Amino acid sequence: MDLRQLRYFLAVARAGHITRAAEELGMQQPPLSQQIKALEAELGMPLFQRHPRGVTLTDAGRRLQDEAGRLLADFDAMRARMLSLSDGRHGPLSVGFTSSAAAHAFTPETLRACRSRYPGIELTVRENNAAEITEAVAAARLHCGFLRVPVSAPPGVVLQTLLSEPAVLAVPRGHALAQPGGSVRMQELQDQPLVLVRRPGAPGLYANLLALCAQQGVRVRVAAEVERMMTNLNLVAAGAGISVVPASMRGVHPHAIVYRALEPAAALDAPLTLAWRAGDRSGPTATFVALVQRLAATHRRRAQRALEREAP
Repeated sequence: MDLRQLRYFLAVARAGHITRAAEELGMQQPPLSQQIKALEAELGMPLFQRHPRGVTLTDAGRRLQDEAGRLLADFDAMRARMLSLSDGRHGPLSVGFTSSAAAHAFTPETLRACRSRYPGIELTVRENNAAEITEAVAAARLHCGFLRVPVSAPPGVVLQTLLSEPAVLAVPRGHALAQPGGSVRMQELQDQPLVLVRRPGAPGLYANLLALCAQQGVRVRVAAEVERMMTNLNLVAAGAGISVVPASMRGVHPHAIVYRALEPAAALDAPLTLAWRAGDRSGPTATFVALVQRLAATHRRRAQRALEREAP
């Protein structure tokens, strides 16, 4: 018994006549009769009573009509669901983000655009640190993730820089470096307590900062290492130390933190990075990645035009 035979059986049951059913199915009457007889032989019971003017269902035929109708309806619904998944506009999509990535206007804008343009995608979001997000994407616990500087590059995970912005110095109000003025020189960080968000031994924004300090002979001390950027800024606001954060986070704790630019020689980039599995070339993940890439390209063009307008 196969689905095709069940469809033939239901067509005959609806038409009440094998010849008419064959016409509806676009086939000849003899092959259809053979398929019905083969189905009856397999089941070991007659499904129709034959009459000069057509056929009627037996008790077994009526039972099979109910069962086959439900089975084919479920199969057709399943097939439709799978086809909708393949077009990339339907299905689940889990996206992770770090707190610093979420602070960039691009991240919530992209999530809103996904919900608006693809209502059939079941979008769920969660916050984690960069290491956890990268590992979750690699292990297929997340489909995509927004982070800043990657701290690892597991095999099979694509890490694409979408946008970039400068890092700025975050200092508690009342601190000597909180005084207004130009950019902060690296030498002014000498012996300052730093609050860092990093995975010990892993690369990232703060590893880049420490490397720059070492390169310029600036001695700093690590006051605390935390897992999330918001914890970092909470400690800065409480006076535990100073830190560097992406420029888009300048609005956090504005009454307790002063944000200052670093001198050009100490410029640190804070990229916005998208992580996803290289094998996800179809479905909602591929649709989301393509959307993110288009929106990021638009942002870069706008930024370039703004720079050109500001140029003398």
